[in-house]
Amino acid sequence: MDHADHVRLIRDGVAGGGRAWADLGSGEGAFTLALADLLGQNGSIHTVDRDRRAIQVQLERLASGFPDMTVMPIVTDFRRSIELPPLDGIVMANSLHFVRDKAPVLELVRGYLRPGGRLVLVEYGADRGNPWAPYPLSFATWLTVAAAAGFSETRQLATVPSRFLGSIYSALSIAPGPP
Repeated sequence: MDHADHVRLIRDGVAGGGRAWADLGSGEGAFTLALADLLGQNGSIHTVDRDRRAIQVQLERLASGFPDMTVMPIVTDFRRSIELPPLDGIVMANSLHFVRDKAPVLELVRGYLRPGGRLVLVEYGADRGNPWAPYPLSFATWLTVAAAAGFSETRQLATVPSRFLGSIYSALSIAPGPP
């Protein structure tokens, strides 16, 4: 996959979804760069990864490609509670498949989002993993998991082929609104 694929996978989930976003489990920032491309200079991104070196790589890439973007790096494990402002959206691209018990993480994620906020998931389209993606979830499984976590209006956005587990899909899920 290249930058155009990353943008295409998340575009419909990000478009019109506000300006304050986070990328959880951002690694070296492939999807953080795509998010920056879509948000433009008026956006802000909290980029979260436990690997300080990976965060540094993506900050350098962001500085050269998006010098006016507001980026807040956070070096921590996204499976733990993070102090974040209410967010318009969160991207989790190729990160949730490292989590066996997804419910507690999704509860945290839901809590970071403002009512009606967006969760854009990018994941392998399989329910059986491998050493590099141990706990993927197909879109059919994501429908069930997202609903159980309190998200609604889940829909698939795009897919691309993958040589590892068949395909990669993106999906949009909406955080609950006020009671």
